[in-house]
Order: sequence, then C-alpha cells, then structure tokens
Amino acid sequence: MPEGDTIHRVAAVLRGALGRGPITDFLARGARGPRPAIGATIEVIEARGKHLLIRFEGGITLHTHLRMEGSWRVLERDAEVNGSPVAVVATADATAVCRKAPVVELLDDSALRRHPQLSTLGPDLCLPDVDLDAVMRRLEALVDPSTPIGVALLDQRVAAGLGNVYRSEVLWACRIDPFALVSVIDREARRALYATAFKLLRANLGPGPRRTVPQGLAVYERAGRACRRCGATIRARRLGERARTTWWCDGCQTAP
Repeated sequence: MPEGDTIHRVAAVLRGALGRGPITDFLARGARGPRPAIGATIEVIEARGKHLLIRFEGGITLHTHLRMEGSWRVLERDAEVNGSPVAVVATADATAVCRKAPVVELLDDSALRRHPQLSTLGPDLCLPDVDLDAVMRRLEALVDPSTPIGVALLDQRVAAGLGNVYRSEVLWACRIDPFALVSVIDREARRALYATAFKLLRANLGPGPRRTVPQGLAVYERAGRACRRCGATIRARRLGERARTTWWCDGCQTAP
C-alpha cells in the first residue's frame, strides 16, 4: 500500500501536470455525488496521509485511496485513455488517469467534513509543521496501552501517512521491539518514534528510490539477512488484527 510519502509525491506530480484547469474531461466511475462541470477550475490537489484529494470549484472533491493496487499516471494532453480507468481528470495541459483504486468518491463540503476516515485522521507526518504534541495526545487518548507498538504506529487516527514499510524502519531506527506494548514504552521513546517517522517520511518526498539508511532500507523485506547495524538475523512475523508482516532485528531491537 502506498504510504504518505508516495501520495504526497503523486499530488505534487498531478499539480505540476494539470495546473489549475479548466478541466476538459472528467470521470469518476461508480462514484455518487456532485460532479465538477467541464470548464471548472482545480482549486487544490493535496495528500492527507494516504488519501488523495482533488478539489474543484463549486466545493466538489474527488477522493481516491489507492490501497494495494491503485495508481495515478499522467498522460500527454489528448492522449488516448485505454482500458477501464476508475477516474480521469484532464486539462489542456495533461490527462491524469487513476486505475484500480478501490476507493473513488465524490464529496461536497459537508460530506468531506463528515467522512468517516478523513475526519478522524491524525496529523500528517509528511507536512513540515506537524504537531508532535498533538500526536502524543491522540496516542494516549485513542490507543489501548496493551496494544503492541507495532500496531499503534499504523493507527491513522494517531498520525497519518505511516504505513507498513515505515513501521518496520522506524522501530529499527529507534531500537524498539515491534511487539513491545505501548504501556512499557516511556513517553520520550514514543515521541522519538513519531519524530523519526516524520524525519524519514520528509526525507523521501523527493524523486528517487525510498531510503531510510544509505544502502536503502534497513529491515523491510530483508528477513533472513544480516542486520545492517549489529549483524544479527532479521526476522519477519505477522502482527495485529490485519496480520500484516513486520520485519525486525531481534539482536538490537528490544523491549524496554
């Protein structure tokens, strides 16, 4: 699943390609709700955590969530759009095509404010002015202390944009066992986890391959290989109700 840094990069590409319009073509396959008129301008293209929002004049927002298989691609203006895209936004400058995204919604301002996921998102860790104090308050208010920290880090209500890759990489960087309970990790160490996530996500907003260490990634998808820090073997195991795999080094990542 694309994480916050990827969606922020997608938003930047779409802003640069489409400009402010006016739009010359629009599609949101299967989506209910008000549609922007041909000729409407684009007011904002932004990422909120792992969600992409394109707002048009008239208070209409196209919301997409890519999950595992979705993608946005930019084509030259007037290029033929093949297949069955789930969304298309075209201007005189370019055509943006979304494929295989499982979430495609059209929202007016009221629906946007009341959206069950968007309205509950925590501070976006990709933004330069993220409020880590607010993240700490949300962690303490919303997450059961008996929750493994590796599960808590994926809770988008606490902080938005942090996904499975960064979960493993952040815990490695802070030397914390992903299975340690929130209750046994002191507040300073919890804050350090989100501060590290902020640093790593921000560092990967530009072009090029994602890196959390000079060699690339520290532990993600490196099960059975040597830890880049201590040389012990990296392990992998499923964690949480969604049973998503986490990677960690049991040589240098320990419970407090």
